[in-house]
Amino acid sequence: MKVYHSNIEKYQTKIPQLERKLKMLSISRALVFVLSLIAIAYLANERMIMALWVVTPIGIIGFALLLMSYNKLNKRKKKLNFLIQINEQELLRLENKLSGFPEGQNYFTYAHPYLVDLDVFGAHSLFQLLNRTTTESGSLLLASWLSKAASKDTILERQQAIKEFLPKLEWRQEFQAAGLPFMNTETEHQKLLKWVEKKEHLLPKQRNYIIGSIFLRISFTIFAILCVINSFSEGFNFYLLPFLTVAFINVFILRKVSPIAEEIIDDTYDNVRVLGGYEELAQLIISSTFQSGKLLKLQSDLKYKKNASATNEINKIRKLLEAFQLRGTKKSDSNKFYLLFNSFWLLDIHYIIQTEKWKHKNRKHVSQWIDAISEFEVLNSLAGFAYSNQGFVFPKIAATPYKLSFKKLGHPLLKAETRVCNDFALEGKGQIAMVTGSNMAGKSTFLRTIGVNLILAHMGAPCCAQSAEVSQLILFISMRTQDNLDEGVSSFYAELKKVEELLQLIKSGEPIFFMLDEMFKGTNSEDRYRGGVSLIKQLSELNAFGIISTHDLEMAKLAGNHMIVTNYSFNSKIAKDELLFTYHLDEGICTDFNASELMRKSGIKLLDNIEKMV
Repeated sequence: MKVYHSNIEKYQTKIPQLERKLKMLSISRALVFVLSLIAIAYLANERMIMALWVVTPIGIIGFALLLMSYNKLNKRKKKLNFLIQINEQELLRLENKLSGFPEGQNYFTYAHPYLVDLDVFGAHSLFQLLNRTTTESGSLLLASWLSKAASKDTILERQQAIKEFLPKLEWRQEFQAAGLPFMNTETEHQKLLKWVEKKEHLLPKQRNYIIGSIFLRISFTIFAILCVINSFSEGFNFYLLPFLTVAFINVFILRKVSPIAEEIIDDTYDNVRVLGGYEELAQLIISSTFQSGKLLKLQSDLKYKKNASATNEINKIRKLLEAFQLRGTKKSDSNKFYLLFNSFWLLDIHYIIQTEKWKHKNRKHVSQWIDAISEFEVLNSLAGFAYSNQGFVFPKIAATPYKLSFKKLGHPLLKAETRVCNDFALEGKGQIAMVTGSNMAGKSTFLRTIGVNLILAHMGAPCCAQSAEVSQLILFISMRTQDNLDEGVSSFYAELKKVEELLQLIKSGEPIFFMLDEMFKGTNSEDRYRGGVSLIKQLSELNAFGIISTHDLEMAKLAGNHMIVTNYSFNSKIAKDELLFTYHLDEGICTDFNASELMRKSGIKLLDNIEKMV
């Protein structure tokens, strides 16, 4: 799309300007530092105390202001690089070049009814095509939406929210860019949530700890000063004993609270960075204006009180934890200055009480904030997918439970220029379609096309079709049954287990849409034919709703003649010794046979008369 190329060009032209400004700021900062040192050294040498008191803070403030300006511009430069990266990734998705994107393999499970068969996760997957999240929780939520169909009301709410997001390209990319600096796929945010749920240790007795620590801080400071002053006089230092006594008490208290401090730091160590991401994302959400009910509800979850918001509270705990983690633990490095001042002024007591106060205040809200931000991320991902594929359509959700209707249906993971689209409709409980076709003609791809688009429809996303209407259905697929050497399970037995699961699901009374590809391919032809016909009859008697693909034309004819199934087919033809596939779905049983031709092309010398073989 031209807009992505234009954005890349626009952002690339801004970066050299920023780099020049950053270079000037670096030089200015170095000059201020060097000149300040020279001036301070000269004034100190000349005993010009008043001038020294003026020049020193001016030098420090000047250096700090230049450093702040540098950091601000550098942050803007990084943001531009992220925006370039986002637009480059959109162009890669348009070409279905997905190899560099996260695959979501951690969310994959073999026991799922359809994840194994539809390339939802893994290489060249639907997850890679859709995912524009930057937080682990957002990625998890997207995986959840891909794995389970939503209710009709939820689907319609999501569609409305995505449609509102669609024209807001700049906002959506700014939102994604806000989270990218903090992106970490292994943040263990559940560990953070568990820490929030843990009980407080010092907070119930905070008054005693606060009064005691203040008294000890003041005592330590006073006795330390008096010890230093008294050390310049001759004779015994009377303040040394009380100083050492206070120091001993400090050490005793710090050892007592040390396990609590280490627990807080270890539980939150991997998540301080991601808190920065949540803070940036929440700030952008709160400061924006929305219209749809879903987005307004999520925004209100982040504005949980009149004068308080998730942004402010996350900012507080992030800064507290960043400072507290300077302490270090047995598992992490420590800052020597923190340890020194901690022994003087009991910093551990302060940080433990402050973090426990924060937990007590926000315990009920943290999970709500993360859920709201994560849902914004997923909706933003689906809006990005919809914007890049503006020919796709948001499906109607049918009022009746057994309906599929697609016009110009295609597979979103195939390139648009080579994608072949088909019309398909199936309606009514007990309706079964049987698809026959020659090898490589497109039967399995067609089944996956329907399955992937049903997933998109049921999560609120647009389908790769000109028009679509679907019911709420539980999707069940058996296409890639595999053996399992560890458990001693053959591919045939694995397929039988899948069929058993399907029959149980259908008997439950839930609206099921099934797809079976090449039934009982792991056994001999006679048993395959007998078992296939028997299963089709049983599915028909159970009023099952779905599609079966097969190479077995006799099975398809028998089922069609008894009005058990409606037959469709994919056909091919041979022209000038070339095998040509149309990939168009036709009504009726397959009329061509190309397996022999494919075998000849593979170098197999086929016998003309098998009966005469010696």
